[in-house]
Amino acid sequence: MPGKILISACLMGLPVRYNGASKPLLHEAIARWQAEGRLVTICPELAGGFAVPRPPAEIEGAMTGDEVLDGVARVVEATGGDVTTGFVEGALRALALARESDCRYALLIDGSPSCGSGFVYDGSFSGKRLAGAGVTAACLKRHGIAVFADTEIDALIARIKKDDADG
Repeated sequence: MPGKILISACLMGLPVRYNGASKPLLHEAIARWQAEGRLVTICPELAGGFAVPRPPAEIEGAMTGDEVLDGVARVVEATGGDVTTGFVEGALRALALARESDCRYALLIDGSPSCGSGFVYDGSFSGKRLAGAGVTAACLKRHGIAVFADTEIDALIARIKKDDADG
């Protein structure tokens, strides 16, 4: 069977973002993959026990999800609360779901402290971007799942086409 794709719930139009919004990714490939049963939807932050809405959170100290997983960085809310444990729990649940569902790929919303794969914010809550991955994206990558940002859907399409052709 072709590889399945773990996808951020907000990209599927679900209002799960910290502010109660969604960021639907409208693309022919999404509709096709959904019809084929290839999409597995998750919001790692909800899986980690967070509510909607919730305070915005960033990885502190201009660090990334890799440092959070290594125990040397924290995820903090704009209010100052340490929410690292919930973010790590959400990442582990996303990984478990990906494994249970045989997901070979993940299509995640960029910029999120969970799902960002190209960039996250630097922890200053000033809008400054930092190259790197969020906690869930880093966790999935560490376990061999190919992670793509929502802006990289064409690259994901090409990768899936190649992998499907290779068998």
